[in-house]
Order: sequence, then C-alpha cells, then structure tokens
Amino acid sequence: MATLGFNVDHIATIRQARGGREPDPVHAAVIAELAGAHGITAHLREDRRHIQDRDVLLLKQTVTTRLNLEMACTAEMVKIAVELFPAMVTLVPEKRGEKTTEGGLAVREREKELAPAIETLRNHNILVSMFIAPDYNQIKASKRIGASHVELHTGYYANAASGTPCAEMLETLREMAFAANKLGLCVNAGHGLNYQNVTAVAKLEFIEELNIGHAIVARASLAGIETAVRDMVSLIS
Repeated sequence: MATLGFNVDHIATIRQARGGREPDPVHAAVIAELAGAHGITAHLREDRRHIQDRDVLLLKQTVTTRLNLEMACTAEMVKIAVELFPAMVTLVPEKRGEKTTEGGLAVREREKELAPAIETLRNHNILVSMFIAPDYNQIKASKRIGASHVELHTGYYANAASGTPCAEMLETLREMAFAANKLGLCVNAGHGLNYQNVTAVAKLEFIEELNIGHAIVARASLAGIETAVRDMVSLIS
C-alpha cells in the first residue's frame, strides 16, 4: 500500500511572500505527521526561494517519520546533504526561472555527472532517489549509477485530459513501476497529484510512496493541515 510523503515547500512559499516567520514549514510538518503523513519532503533550492537552510536543519531535528531532501546535483547541495544526513535524498532537475519542477531528471544523459554524487551520498548511508519521467531508459540509467529508488514524475498523468490520454499515462506509470521493481529499485511517485486523481495512482502495484505538496497546502488554506492530510491519507489508503 502506498504511503504519503507531505511536501512542505508551499508552506514556505507563503512565508517567503512576506519575508516573515509565518507560516512555519517545520510546524506544518509536525501537524502533518500527527495527522498521519508517513514522511516529510522539502526541496532546498539553490536560490532558496522557499525552503531555507534553517528549515532543513530544524526538520532534521523534529521529523519523526522520514525526511526526504529534494535537491539539485551540485557540490554545495551534496555537502549540505552529507552534513544534514536525511533519510533520503531525491535528485531533481532545477531551473532558476521555473515555478515548479517541470520534468524528470535526464539521468541517462548525465550519468557521469550524477554517479559520483550518488556514491558520496550512499557512502554516508543516505538513500538516493532519482526524480524521473516514467521512461524505461531513465529507469535503467538510475539503476546503473547506483540509485536505490526512483520517483516517477506523475505530472504527465495529472495534466492529461480525462479519458484515453489519462488512461494511457496511468498504464505507463503501471508498466514503469513494474519495470523498476524488476530491476530491484524501490518506486515512489509524485507531482500534480490531488484529491481527484490520486486514488488511481495509489492503487498501482509496487509504488511505495506518493509525494504531494501543493494540493494539500491548497486545501489546508481552507480546512487546516490536519484535515487536509487526513483526507489525503484516507484517499491513498
């Protein structure tokens, strides 16, 4: 059965809009765990547009489930991850001008660059996941360079029109989750999942965790984090 990893980035986005102290993503993480979230995800971007260094340090101290640090593959971020020692690092593509992560990491095209970073992280007993498109070549490349997990980008499914396109993308996710599992990789998924489309993905075999942020924060703005997280956990389970 899939579990929920709550991404606290958009809590920090609201805070940074005014440059103050509230709302605090660390406080949100505590409430989310009490409401049933099975893990906490935070993306420390190079430009620090939302999550700050202070946030990940406090999250490491307070998260009682599992802390998943999303980051670009840079020397600075690898150094931070080694010092922070989260349970998992998820390597993601990163562009300065994007509103959110736009696609999966080009692992196959960047193997020589990514492999040393993965080796460093794994040598420090940190699990490493690759955020990739649901594509077999990217899955094989992730396995080759030493990742233990892949996170399948579900944005293509979430943005597909209802009917045939959506069904086709769901089938692709199913096939790629199966393929990754056969190669010995653990499988997570995320991006664009919400209260309307999450159940079908949660039912797919071999997907272990769904990382969801924006939809939960959007509902939490009206109903509160506890209710929003409990509702999502209920749909997933």
